[in-house]
Amino acid sequence: MNKLYVGNLSPTVTVEDLKQLFDERKLPVADQVLLKTGYAFVDFPDQKWAIKAIETLSGKAELHGKVIEVDYSVPKKLRSRKIQIRNIPPQLQWEVLDSLLSDHGSVENVEQVNTDTDTAVVNVTYATKEEAKEALEKLTGHTVEDHSLGVSYILDADASPPPQAPKLQRGGRARTGDHLDYSGAAGGPGGARQRQPELPLRILVPTQFVGAIIGKEGLTIKNLTKETQSKVDIHRKENAGAAEKAITIHSSPEGCSSACQKILHIMEKEANDTNSAEEVPLKILAHNSLVGRLIGKEGRNLKKIEQDTGTKITISSLQDLTIYNPERTITVRGGVEECCNAEVEIMRKLREAYENDIATLNQQTNLIPGLNLNALGIFSSGVPLLPSSAGPHSLQGPASSAGYNPFLGTSSPMAGLYGPPPVGNVPHQLPVLEQEVVYLFIPTQAVGALIGKKGQHIKELARFAGASIKIAPADSPDSSERMVIITGPPEAQFKAQGRIFGKLKEENFFTAKEEVKLETQIKVPSCAAGRVIGKGGKTVNELQNLTSAEVIVPRDQAPDENDEVFVKIFGHFFASQTAQRKIREIIQQVKQQEQKQHQPPPPAHQSK
Repeated sequence: MNKLYVGNLSPTVTVEDLKQLFDERKLPVADQVLLKTGYAFVDFPDQKWAIKAIETLSGKAELHGKVIEVDYSVPKKLRSRKIQIRNIPPQLQWEVLDSLLSDHGSVENVEQVNTDTDTAVVNVTYATKEEAKEALEKLTGHTVEDHSLGVSYILDADASPPPQAPKLQRGGRARTGDHLDYSGAAGGPGGARQRQPELPLRILVPTQFVGAIIGKEGLTIKNLTKETQSKVDIHRKENAGAAEKAITIHSSPEGCSSACQKILHIMEKEANDTNSAEEVPLKILAHNSLVGRLIGKEGRNLKKIEQDTGTKITISSLQDLTIYNPERTITVRGGVEECCNAEVEIMRKLREAYENDIATLNQQTNLIPGLNLNALGIFSSGVPLLPSSAGPHSLQGPASSAGYNPFLGTSSPMAGLYGPPPVGNVPHQLPVLEQEVVYLFIPTQAVGALIGKKGQHIKELARFAGASIKIAPADSPDSSERMVIITGPPEAQFKAQGRIFGKLKEENFFTAKEEVKLETQIKVPSCAAGRVIGKGGKTVNELQNLTSAEVIVPRDQAPDENDEVFVKIFGHFFASQTAQRKIREIIQQVKQQEQKQHQPPPPAHQSK
């Protein structure tokens, strides 16, 4: 991963010339330099230094009259689905980046890389080699907000031997390149027992207190982790020069709270010992997708926590969220005990939202095998919502070889997005992607959030999904719902509707325990309405049992000028999608039968 290719070298360049260049640019002088005629291979200690070498030298440094090229050394036979994109503007919103990446294929995973550069770096895994190749070719040199992107192939970790775990040093401490990792006694989260991943507690602490938290030779933090049965990651090398450092605590809820309390007491004592006049508040980091449910409708949850604990709680602005910062800072002010009580209540709300999301994801991935939610970014702004212990493909289950799959039916062009179709499970594929129209109803108060500032959000959403998205005028001034008209092929419908459901959840238009359930309407030929209902309502009842959506075909409606009627669908996102696909299949079957009926009969065979 950290071996670099240095090209366009003059034949007169020596190993010492290269080492001197690295030293001048304040890069670590590599021990391993393999020099060939016109090029060389250089090993760097870690990915951060490799990125810095590429950014500092490639196309910018000159040796013996020639401008050198520097890139990752990835042999052609190992160039796979994984690329690295550098020089991304740090203020770029995740949704914009997600849309840009999706223009070139189905994205399976986006992983941010911690670097010492002023711009952002991500490693991207596409579904196929061809998509990764296209993205590399099209995005190299592409300008985003006055930043020219650099793109390289990198080794796919899935195809490489798994890295060895860092060796534990005396005292239970494992040293990594980015942070110090302290694990509690065996049997706690640091032990070998595998368990359902808990939502960790992440806090920010002033940099000047990090030394006191670690203690002499790590003794303080060692005792803390042992007493609280927790694993504590102190990210002290990240964001060099920053006034605050992040600490991640992995344990049970009680273990996290106990560790947090001890850290607060350590900081309070250190502040008193150093005569620091400043109050040291508790700062909790939480992913933006969870914060809305912590706040509650009209801020009720937060106000209740403040009243119950006697604290003052503020949350950083949405405007602070960037590609570098998908988390918001929850600042709690008050005494140590009051802050600890507030932490318990805050994390209880966050864990509740997190567990609901896990349950939702499990339900959805079981319903649609092979679905990759991270690639679509439906439930967050393109940032993977949940930490994965199973690697970048953990949300991608195996394709089922049996059972109904709404995305591998007659609308099978979508199959490429969700993995290979099961053998023998896919009917004849449509040669052309048919444009579908869906009418989605959202709360009137959510219209502004969907449109975004100066229409930016709805434009980005339309571009990401590849669909036309229009908001119809309100029926009346006091209308509680507005109709969103979405036009596009099946895949575009899935992406656009998914993002809208996700946006309403993220913006807290539904409570923490509520699923986002919306009404959608689609038009069907009047001749197909009876088939959707079925004899004695059998088909529609089966459809509702299968999808968990409520499906209504109003019997009293008159067909429009195109001889079509509305079918109403009410349910959560995946229930609605499944019902829509199944109804589209019924429509397609009716159309095919009509075509057969209108075909002239074959000429009768005349015997001589």
